[in-house]
Amino acid sequence: MQAARLNEYTHEMSEALDIEEIDRPTAERSHHVVVEVEGAGWCQTDNHIIEGMWTDYVEQTLPMTLGHENAGEVVEIGSEVETVEVGQKVICHPVMTCGTCRPCRLGEDMHCANLSFPGLTTNGGFAEYLLTSDRAVIPLPEGADTTTIAPHADAGITAYHAVKKATKKLNPGDTAVVMGVGGLGHIGLQCLETMNPVEIIALDIKAEARELADGLGAHHALDPAAEDIVQQVLDITDGVGAQQIIDFVGRDETTELGPQIAAGTADHHIVGYGGHIHQPAQTLVSGEFGFRGTLVGKYAELQELMALVDRGDVELHTSQYELGEVNMVAEKLEHGEIEGRAVITP
Repeated sequence: MQAARLNEYTHEMSEALDIEEIDRPTAERSHHVVVEVEGAGWCQTDNHIIEGMWTDYVEQTLPMTLGHENAGEVVEIGSEVETVEVGQKVICHPVMTCGTCRPCRLGEDMHCANLSFPGLTTNGGFAEYLLTSDRAVIPLPEGADTTTIAPHADAGITAYHAVKKATKKLNPGDTAVVMGVGGLGHIGLQCLETMNPVEIIALDIKAEARELADGLGAHHALDPAAEDIVQQVLDITDGVGAQQIIDFVGRDETTELGPQIAAGTADHHIVGYGGHIHQPAQTLVSGEFGFRGTLVGKYAELQELMALVDRGDVELHTSQYELGEVNMVAEKLEHGEIEGRAVITP
């Protein structure tokens, strides 16, 4: 089968991956599931993997097939698989978990002690076929489009996970800020709007993104580059600030802005990453303010998100590309030239 392979780390996105012929995976173990990939979302994390940013956090062996937002049709199952059948359309949770370690018992999928992460620690879905497990696949409703739904496997579930955490501390009449209305942010904004009776402020430097935010339910869409952006947010919130901030950018500029527009006891949820946090300890103490990280989401949360998608509450904006165009996609994303999510169709 054909697959897009990372052979060495590089900052040159135009030559990042090589299209190679490799063996098709088979269901060698009783819990294995082989999926014919019909959609594999391209994520900013893929660019970070290509650059070698993840080597400090996980063990990687190159060459490796990237792609961790995967959906398609089941073509082979192991002898003990009962959750899906051959021929079913599925979306794949990003990780394969053991189910027996303490984090798994607590439902914390992303912290499984024996985790395998296709596209990050093992071969992923920028290929014609993907090897996964029965604990990772979620059957899709009849008629679901596996191509356009694929990015929900990471982008969608990550946005939903962050919003769900923020929702626990939001009350009617509160204000939530969404920073960045791009590939993840436009999903998070929809989740926030459908799950919370709160005032939503969307921040994005792009006029077209602010226009999109207006159409997706934001009550205010502001340019964070404006000199008086802090005052604008304070004016909207009657001087109180936002109770929850969901940051889909994660740059120094956004982590610096957060505490300035936050209400007391607010949380700043960091979803996008690449920047740093530079705050005096007193900032956290005085306002009981907290920065909270977001690492994908739970299997059950992907099920919940699929229910919102099936109801029509959350819709993805996608563009589709062939497997041979992966490097062009990587380069376009690096330059901020992709709106919504890019999907590879092997």
